[in-house]
Amino acid sequence: MIIRNKAIVLLIALAVSGMVWWGCKPYAATIKAEAAAYAGSASCRECHAEAYDRWSKSNHGLAERPVAAGRDQAAFVPARTFQHGAQTTAVAYTNGNFIITSKGLSGQMEAHRVDRVIGNDPLQQYLVAAPGGRWQTMEASYDPHRNEWFNVFGQDDRQPGEWGHWTGRGMTWNTMCADCHNTRLRKNYDEATDSYHTTMAETKVACEACHGPLQAHVTWRKQYHNATEPDPTMPKRTPAQILDTCGSCHARRAELTGEFQPGDKFTDHFDLTIVDHSETFYPDGQIRDEDYEYTAFLGSKMHQAGVTCIDCHTRSLHAPALKGNAMCLRCHAGGYLKAPIISPEEHSHHAAGGAGDQCISCHMPVTVYMQRHPRHDHGLTIPDPLLTVKFNIPNACNRCHTDKSADWSLTAVTKWYGAKMERPTRARAEWVARARQGDIAAKTPLLAVLQNDTNAYWQAVAAGLLDQWADEPDVTAGLTAALTNQDALVRGTAVRSLEPLAQQTGSALAGTITALLNDPARNVRINAAWALRGTVDTNSPAGRELVHFLDLNADQPVGQMQKGEFNFARGDLPAALGHYQKAVAWDANSAPLRHEYAVALSAAGRPQEAITQLEAASRLAPKEAEYFYDLGLAWNELGDGAKTIASLESAVQLDPRHERAWYNLGLARNAAGQPDDALTALVRAESIAPTDARIPYARATILAKAGRTAEARAAVQRALAVQPDFPAATQLLQMLAP
Repeated sequence: MIIRNKAIVLLIALAVSGMVWWGCKPYAATIKAEAAAYAGSASCRECHAEAYDRWSKSNHGLAERPVAAGRDQAAFVPARTFQHGAQTTAVAYTNGNFIITSKGLSGQMEAHRVDRVIGNDPLQQYLVAAPGGRWQTMEASYDPHRNEWFNVFGQDDRQPGEWGHWTGRGMTWNTMCADCHNTRLRKNYDEATDSYHTTMAETKVACEACHGPLQAHVTWRKQYHNATEPDPTMPKRTPAQILDTCGSCHARRAELTGEFQPGDKFTDHFDLTIVDHSETFYPDGQIRDEDYEYTAFLGSKMHQAGVTCIDCHTRSLHAPALKGNAMCLRCHAGGYLKAPIISPEEHSHHAAGGAGDQCISCHMPVTVYMQRHPRHDHGLTIPDPLLTVKFNIPNACNRCHTDKSADWSLTAVTKWYGAKMERPTRARAEWVARARQGDIAAKTPLLAVLQNDTNAYWQAVAAGLLDQWADEPDVTAGLTAALTNQDALVRGTAVRSLEPLAQQTGSALAGTITALLNDPARNVRINAAWALRGTVDTNSPAGRELVHFLDLNADQPVGQMQKGEFNFARGDLPAALGHYQKAVAWDANSAPLRHEYAVALSAAGRPQEAITQLEAASRLAPKEAEYFYDLGLAWNELGDGAKTIASLESAVQLDPRHERAWYNLGLARNAAGQPDDALTALVRAESIAPTDARIPYARATILAKAGRTAEARAAVQRALAVQPDFPAATQLLQMLAP
């Protein structure tokens, strides 16, 4: 049977005062109650004319809208076609309809009428109605600056049936786009019918998306329009609440509730994606994949110093923005927030007025997403060519000086700044990079980050990366201490890292994590409930929150996988298999989904089907050692020694530090009559995992059978030194007594 080795990480009409509520009869009561609280953006115009006018022309005000003949004809007239990969897409304005013709679910060219637009500047995408209340986001996108059509995936030749094709669930507006392009959205997914009844207060990111429901404010102001006292219906938001409101859309995160409203805490509604083992972010916190702004900003010195989004961006929303370095010098010229005084020309070593003299050029480098969307990194990191040389982490110097090497840049910054470059952030990035490589030398430095870093974000990063050594006593202690950290992000991440230990029979950690079911932050409660998913009471508050989270995300393959894991842990194998099967059907090209399905198939006594899924997973992710490892175990279960050995050898080639693969390879080689090769594999395993008594014991049994009694005795003594209460080893030692 396949042994589970890694935990799954817990991981888109009624008109009232200018608002549009889209829904159907089952949701009428909810719609009516929420509609009463919202006034609509038009109600703000009378008193806030200048702010309203600026907002209405902004990317927020135009985040989503119906197609309009005047505004959108430039994109569709004249008719045109464009090539992307091996495919061709055509656009035209015909008989009053905007038409995009592209490859559809049938695999043939299909004409689709577009009704709505999402996005404004620098690109626009178009929505097509689909069955089940869906709206699908076309990959054909329009660049209004160049009056040019392009594919948002570039030359990535996505095909119908794939999760990421425009017809797939990865491009379903209801779950992937709608929440952040509209105001007070309710996804309203019905898992039983696989359909949506999505509602929103207003299409676009309206005034109330950031300020909250305003009907009470409008009513009060009309009644007391001459009042000089503050409006009691308008809550005063703290800087932290405002930051969380921005982050609710400007972050890569998992939805926990679908219920966020301005004023709420981010950690009560989302689980944040941070620097982790994946390549989503660079080790120093810079954005890599499509990561938006919030996460990188949390890791910055600016956030640590108390700066929030509105310190820089309020003017761009409601008033003219400051240009160039003027924004930064509000603080760094001895003013606001008492930041260190900086002379840009002296500090940058570049000529005044040039691109290299701009603060944002060095500290907020640009990455282009969606082919046409340049975004500034909000980590406010310090360019460090040494990290490029050692770990291929990009630096702003070479982003600009593309004709120069990282060594050239390193020489320049060392000459300019000298010992100042040896800053703690450099050391931290190095240990994060090493931890992602599995280097155990990073363990102690990361424990220091977890315990001592003054930025809770980086403490959380350390807690997440330490999961690979969670069973070592010093790491277990450090992560357990982090469960009482003041920051919910740290606590929640620590729970996930300790999860495998908490699930072990008789683990004392289970009781510690059980206490977190009553944590003040919902993300911590849900992570704790997930860690205890096999036994948590689903009628308890945290249990109900977990079930709600699972139901909320059940419209996506990963959500079905999580439901499968939940039922698997609770012993409901038929339900688990159903969810896993659905997940794979919805995204057949996902190796992780197939891997988890294989685990359940193996547990159900269906090893050949498990092998089919593992072989597919290995083809889809040929560099993932864990898949080959599990494939080897599955072949062993069927008694095919040659394929067992071949799969395990692939695993250790991909990951030479995979001690369990080395250990099982040793056993498989011995069973195949290859004792010397078996001993070689077991020695490798023991060098990686010296505290696992099973490995020297296995060596001892092979040596004893070969008549190498003295070596066998030494090996079994080694096993007992590691684990004195090892009955089989004790018995073997007695048999080997002189």
